[in-house]
Amino acid sequence: MLRKYIFLLIGVLFYSAGFSQSKKPNILVIFTDDHAQQAISAYGSKLMQTPNIDRIAKEGVLFSNSFVTNSICAPSRAVLLTGKYSHMNGLIDNSPKRNFNGGQQQVQKLLHDEGYQTAWIGKWHLQSLPVGFDYWKILPDQGNYFQPDFINMQNDTVRHKGYTTDIISDFSIDWLDKRNEDKPFFMVIGEKATHRNWMPDIQDLDAFDGIEFPYPDNFFDDYQNRKAAADQDMTISKTMLLRNDLKMNVNYQLPGMFGRMSPSEKAAYEKYYAKEADVYDKIKKDSIAVVKWKYQRYLKDYLSTARSLDRNIGRILRYLDSTGLAKNTLVIYTSDQGFYLGEHGWFDKRFIYEESMRTPLVMRFPGVIKPGSKQTELVMNIDLAPTLLNAAGKEVPLDIQGNSMLPLLSKKPLVKPWRNALYYHYYEYPEPHHVSPHFGVRTQQYKLIRFYGPADNWELYDLKKDTKEMHNLYGDPAYAKIIVDLQKQLTQLATQFKDEQALAILQKK
Repeated sequence: MLRKYIFLLIGVLFYSAGFSQSKKPNILVIFTDDHAQQAISAYGSKLMQTPNIDRIAKEGVLFSNSFVTNSICAPSRAVLLTGKYSHMNGLIDNSPKRNFNGGQQQVQKLLHDEGYQTAWIGKWHLQSLPVGFDYWKILPDQGNYFQPDFINMQNDTVRHKGYTTDIISDFSIDWLDKRNEDKPFFMVIGEKATHRNWMPDIQDLDAFDGIEFPYPDNFFDDYQNRKAAADQDMTISKTMLLRNDLKMNVNYQLPGMFGRMSPSEKAAYEKYYAKEADVYDKIKKDSIAVVKWKYQRYLKDYLSTARSLDRNIGRILRYLDSTGLAKNTLVIYTSDQGFYLGEHGWFDKRFIYEESMRTPLVMRFPGVIKPGSKQTELVMNIDLAPTLLNAAGKEVPLDIQGNSMLPLLSKKPLVKPWRNALYYHYYEYPEPHHVSPHFGVRTQQYKLIRFYGPADNWELYDLKKDTKEMHNLYGDPAYAKIIVDLQKQLTQLATQFKDEQALAILQKK
């Protein structure tokens, strides 16, 4: 409890000293789906340029060590809203039978109490409908890339013409234009991109033609001494689907995601992917050539959806500029988790390994955040809710498990050091990707993982020596003391965050 009061006090003092405007700041969170740090040029990506996401970082701060508590879509949204781990907010997986409890304390309700007008537009993906927002318009479940349906506040489902990323931006700008200008606003723009099955906008279909992307060093990983990694079902070689994912020999007349496209959109897709089908037909009997082709095709579609995403973020930023809102708006860009772009031979997320546990996080706050800042401390998505409340001058409830990130950006030393370790817990098994449930601790140098269920083993990685997490060191006598220390730290974190299931497993060792 003392820790909470200390961070609250520091945050309030920092906010008061660093931001002297009398008006409460507006808050805009752009929350994307499955967008990997590896695909953002601000994070050093060589795969593509993302000038508009980069702009937020250049005009604010880039968090180089930003992570999630549970790398899966719906639970990550619940963490954003509550500032609590999955076992505390009640949403541990993506099961359609597990609805998010909208009656619990959420950040939009707390901000509304501070006089904020609140909205969520775009992908929601929490089964139950939003509660506590002044306005919402959401995609049903995963939504569609073309001619998407949206559920409105009258609980009507209406189909809209166009490409989802464009439409979400249109709706967001329209709400900003019509909002009550006497109140500060809190808005989340929930993007569908870059979620599977990566259907690019027509103008982006050929954006990466002629490029052969380099293969990750561990693209042909054999998963030696890593049982859970060997048991998964998320490989590009076997799991990725030729029709739905890679658009080979699609029947555009059937209902579904391809059937929603307009005649001109279908014609453009048929023409473009027919060329790729010819390439596939020539190599389909060569297994190595096929998996390499699948990787190239996957990456081009993924990056093309990200291209539209970045372009529309530019639209939003220009709107803030043109209306003068940029001067008094905290803008946060982040994703619900990271994603595999061929590392370990995979796509998807879920694992505690770096590519999926990491998530992009850039933040712009004029008058508070120094442009061009870099932040290397270990932060998590549980820290987003208290950061938003801190920025609004709202007291952070003691049951919120994260900490405001704003004090990290002060030049003044913290009274109490920031965390030196992260706690993670993933639950969803066996479908859809057969990733064994697990929890673990990550420090600046080490990662200790306890897989339970079918894998039922431990893994240890030295992240300074083994950045790709290829060599499981658990059981190596040279790391015996480190393992004991990390197991103690893991127990302490599970206790701190009240994870009774993990504690029960740890007691059995």
